[in-house]
Amino acid sequence: MSPTRIIIDTDPGQDDACAILMALASPEQLTVEAITTVGGNTGIANTTRNAAAILELAGRADIPLYQGCDLPLLRSPVRGEHVHGETGLDGADLPRPAKQPEAQHAVDFLIAKLRAEPPGALTVVTLGPMTNLALALRKAPDIASRIARIVSMIGACFEGGNITPNAEFNAYVDPEAAKIVFGAGIPMVVLPLDVTHQILTTKPRQARLKALGNRAGACVTGMLCFSERFDLKKYESDGAPLHDPCTIAWLLRPELFQGRDVNIEVETQSALCVGETVVDYWQVTGRPTNAFYCRDADAEGFFDLLIERIARLP
Repeated sequence: MSPTRIIIDTDPGQDDACAILMALASPEQLTVEAITTVGGNTGIANTTRNAAAILELAGRADIPLYQGCDLPLLRSPVRGEHVHGETGLDGADLPRPAKQPEAQHAVDFLIAKLRAEPPGALTVVTLGPMTNLALALRKAPDIASRIARIVSMIGACFEGGNITPNAEFNAYVDPEAAKIVFGAGIPMVVLPLDVTHQILTTKPRQARLKALGNRAGACVTGMLCFSERFDLKKYESDGAPLHDPCTIAWLLRPELFQGRDVNIEVETQSALCVGETVVDYWQVTGRPTNAFYCRDADAEGFFDLLIERIARLP
């Protein structure tokens, strides 16, 4: 079976970095066609530089990198440096990237790439705010029918929010963008906080990563030790949630996750609930389903997979 061809849209972010490394370490199952960057966890200059550093860490500077939107469609930016550090990727000794982004804007790249490929050839993986993809869909609505599926770390329902009481960060930063994407009629798989809060970076799991002995394992350990300090204090749990790699794990081993088809709408009006993903999990509204919503995960199976893949890298 041919590898799934993916474009990763991202705002690295320590957990974004783990997701990208996991994908790059799985060439028999995934072909990473390009990385596109968006402002989110930090500003676009940092997220683009961070993505370049991750590619160089993995020895994959050959993969094209496209810089995208820094600001949400309509709102003032909200950043996550309080979690991810000043650079957005604090905690690891990453290579100083020589790689530069391509001249083409990420939005224009998405449109051109999707139009150039047969319908259904490409899957888009979103790890940050959905600004780039939403703008591409607004400029070129025809690309919606060309995307095989979108796999996204976004949203929450039963767990509440992580940036407001009701909203998950990626949806909150650009709710108008998320609303456009969820309404585009594209098959979607959603990995929300309901799942990622089951994937905890406990001390024994961190020790397994550190024991790999390669540079990638050391960098992942350093990054996660830095970013988890915020969540450990916040949630008073045995480990911090590891969000974005759940998207790649679903692509590699979907049997690790359980969920159901639901309707998801994104709140853009309420001052209290802006960015909330309103999940009709019990099908009480009669609205047509528009996403497969993952609610449960095999955490041990996930970490076995993550560690096995990070071990493959330099």
